[in-house]
Order: sequence, then C-alpha cells, then structure tokens
Amino acid sequence: MKVGITGGIGSGKSTVCRLFAQRGVAVYDSDAAAKRLMTEEPALRAGIAARFGAEAYAGGALNRPYLAAKVFSDPAALADLNALVHPAVMADFAAWAERQEGSYVILESAILFEAGLEGLVDRTVAVLAPLELRVERTCRRDGCDPEAVRRRIAAQAGDDLLRERADYTLVNILETDLEPAVAELDRIFTHEAVEH
Repeated sequence: MKVGITGGIGSGKSTVCRLFAQRGVAVYDSDAAAKRLMTEEPALRAGIAARFGAEAYAGGALNRPYLAAKVFSDPAALADLNALVHPAVMADFAAWAERQEGSYVILESAILFEAGLEGLVDRTVAVLAPLELRVERTCRRDGCDPEAVRRRIAAQAGDDLLRERADYTLVNILETDLEPAVAELDRIFTHEAVEH
C-alpha cells in the first residue's frame, strides 16, 4: 500500500515522515528525488535542456539559479518544467516502491495534490500548522525573511484545500503530540495494507 504525505512549507511534513521512518516505514522524498533525477536521468536532462536551453546545465551540472529565474516568474515555463519532471518522479517512485519491504510505503511531496501525485497512492495525509508557527519554523530553519515565507505559503495550496482532499490530517503544533498521532496512523495503515 502507498501513502502520500503532504503539507505546506513549515507545516512539519518532514518531521512526520521522520517519525514514520523511525517506525521502520520506507519514505520516498519526492523533492530530493526530483533534484536527483534532474541531474542524473538522461532523458529528463535532454528534455530540460531542449525546453530551457543549454544554460540549464552549465558545466554539466544543473544550473538551479538559472532554471529558478526562468520558471518562478513564468507560470507557463513552470508548467512545462513540471510536465517534464513529474512523470520521471512518478516512474521512479513506482520502481522504488516495488523494491521496498513492509506493509506500506510513504511518498512525501509538498505538492502531492497540485502535481496530481495523489493518483499514485492509496491514502493521503495532510500535515497542517498555524500560519505564524509555519513562518517562525521556516525562518529559524532557513534564516530567511518572514515576508518571503508568507509569499511562498500564499503560493501553495491552502489548509482548507488540503483538509478537504486528504484522507487524514495531522495538526503539528508540538512534536510530542505528533508521536501518538503517527503511531495511530501506523496502526491504521498496517491494518489496511493487509486488506489491500
């Protein structure tokens, strides 16, 4: 069985995934996979270079600042990049999941619903947290400006949408409260996986 875990920046999605991993559940980080595939996957590299120019791979390495400048100011360019990257991530996740042991695996993705990745999973979990706590966590982690974080949050799917579309929600205010919630979901998913 496959479980998708999503949540906006600073919500604590990675913390929840770490708690599942500590329980022995295999976790696939789609953001890290996308970065790896954009660097290593020949067909994806060729597609990105064809769409965004040879400068996308300056010196043979992915030129992240160049690509970011191209896509974050141009919604059509971002859609084109996503149309190249998302199928590669989906295929990589499917192959990875086949190799895993255990009753279920986790797909961690900040844009699970926006990228259409929920079709790859059997259950979805949204991690939510109050806005100001998310801003504070992100600034502490990344050393960035609170207004920049608020702009990034505003560009992501809102909590109402996540709550509406996810099968389960976890509100992450204190990590001590998360541990029993993750343990309960682990019991549910382990049970459901047997019947899956």
